[in-house]
Amino acid sequence: MNLKGRSFLTLKDFTPEEIGGLLDLAAEYKEKKKKGIPVDTLRGKNVALIFEKNSTRTRCSFEVAAHDLGMGCTYLDPKSSQIGKKESIEDTAKVLGSMYEGIEYRGYGQEIVEELAAYAGVPVWNGLTNEYHPTQMLADMLTIRENFGRLAGIKLVYLGDARYNMGNSYMIACSKMGMDFVACAPAKYFPDERLVEQCRGYAEASGSTITLTEDVWEATKDADVICTDVWVSMGEPDEVWAERIHDLTPYKVTSDVMKNAGEQAIFLHCLPSFHDLKTEIGKEMGERFQLTDMEVTDEVFRSPQSKVFQEAENRMHTIKAVMAATLGA
Repeated sequence: MNLKGRSFLTLKDFTPEEIGGLLDLAAEYKEKKKKGIPVDTLRGKNVALIFEKNSTRTRCSFEVAAHDLGMGCTYLDPKSSQIGKKESIEDTAKVLGSMYEGIEYRGYGQEIVEELAAYAGVPVWNGLTNEYHPTQMLADMLTIRENFGRLAGIKLVYLGDARYNMGNSYMIACSKMGMDFVACAPAKYFPDERLVEQCRGYAEASGSTITLTEDVWEATKDADVICTDVWVSMGEPDEVWAERIHDLTPYKVTSDVMKNAGEQAIFLHCLPSFHDLKTEIGKEMGERFQLTDMEVTDEVFRSPQSKVFQEAENRMHTIKAVMAATLGA
């Protein structure tokens, strides 16, 4: 696997063999981390982290991974960067590309990270856009592989709004890696049909299937992995809460859903999660709509089937693999 010099913008750009290679490298780095074996082979290099949307896991994962690899990193928060405001994306890319060996971007439209990659002259990594979240997919694939010993033949069900980065990215990752993907939601929350057709092509090549359904019980029957995400994404207006809660409450991950999947099933969530009222937004929405949880119950979130914290840790190991592979460690 030779990915040196390549950007990491969406898993559509990578073959199943390359994705598998990144997972193998991440597993190797994870084992070395646990054993205290240093991997600081990129000493002298520096990376820039552009965050137009705040983050806990993505920021920490990139910073710790960069440090472990021996690199310096500069964090540009939503108020520190002039990207697209006082300076064009092209100019920002050229400036940062002249100072850093790699650039991470977490923000809004996919076209922004694509333009950064076009002009930076160094690898650019997608930490999240409205459309795709490829680093999260590597973490999830590693978590699934750790729990089942394989990816091929696994049935993954995504419950909730499947139109944006998580639903899109799960569909791409599963269809590339031979996993059966099910999006379960009201029909208006299904992924874009053009992307569905593209992924059906990947699925045909890998021997997997793609299913879009509104039937929770049929969708989750005998599932290996149950996934969900918050119902309102960062940057969306508060006005959509009432509509999403009305439309998606029937698609909440409950203990009955997990029982329908079976004892072997695991639960994944990219976090943060509204599984209780211990956050400002959770408390506000709970009082406003008389809720105690939203996309997943606290019972499921805290259960042995929940692997969300293993999944969160794997963000760092997989991001380390992406940076190392594309920078040529």
